[in-house]
Amino acid sequence: MAYTPAAQRTMYFVGVTTGKSSIMKVFPAWADHLGLDAVMRGIDFPPNSDPAQYRAAVSFLKNDPLSLGGLVTTHKVNLLKASKDLFEDLDPYAQTLHEISSISKRGDRLVGHAKDPISAGAAFEAIVPEDHWDATGGELLLLGSGGSSLALTLYLHNKKRDGGDVPGRIVVTARRDASLDEMRQVHADIGFGIEIDYRLAPTPEEADRVVSALPAHSMVVNATGLGKDGPGSPTSDAVVFPNNALVWEFNYRGDLVFLDQANAQSKSRNLTVVDGWVYFIHGWTRVIAEVFDIDIPMSGPAFDKLSQIAKDATS
Repeated sequence: MAYTPAAQRTMYFVGVTTGKSSIMKVFPAWADHLGLDAVMRGIDFPPNSDPAQYRAAVSFLKNDPLSLGGLVTTHKVNLLKASKDLFEDLDPYAQTLHEISSISKRGDRLVGHAKDPISAGAAFEAIVPEDHWDATGGELLLLGSGGSSLALTLYLHNKKRDGGDVPGRIVVTARRDASLDEMRQVHADIGFGIEIDYRLAPTPEEADRVVSALPAHSMVVNATGLGKDGPGSPTSDAVVFPNNALVWEFNYRGDLVFLDQANAQSKSRNLTVVDGWVYFIHGWTRVIAEVFDIDIPMSGPAFDKLSQIAKDATS
């Protein structure tokens, strides 16, 4: 791929089919609102591309003056593996997860961040009432053990270390042992501080049984990507959610079967059902704040305004 030097301040989106993403409609509106005087460009790679391609992209960003940085999705691990020596600084989450989702510059230093624990944590806090876990004894179930689930567990690990209110127990499911092993290893490396149960659940029916065993007031999260990255839901239509549960679908677009399953029980079981829209907003605004070195609040009127601008841009 040939890279053309940017003619104006530019942020990049490194992904697979970036032109189809909502952010291509949202970013111009945000840039105008925030006074960024900048544009966004996509860089698309098939998953698991040649390391030389990742390295070439990072080298271009590093050396082109008006290319300020970018957000990385899908290629977070492979891109860092191919270009780690090009970064002068990696944040602690990037060092722990061996991945980056944010590339930025500070002077002549290229900086890599893993922002998902911060983004997932901010969205989590927007959903969960204050002191919910101590007050209710609810537990957290993460359906899926990939990067987003791992990011949220790291956020909660740090929150507990700092004396915050966290679930007393976390259950994580996966369809493959290898996926659970990867999470176990990271948790072992950091001395994970919350009781956690890693469960193999290769079928929706087995996931249903894990859901039904939860106490009331628990939180159930679809972190599998099913509904967006692939068809279906991690649970079957026969799933029974705990009474008074919080149900969080990480995705905000696609055929969200899991969200439909939860909404069908929202009244009968008094569920709070939330999609991934706020997570999407946090994911992008945290990286934009880093790339342009500006302050973007994580809650309150200024954050709500950005959310509304995004809704208007995609409606």
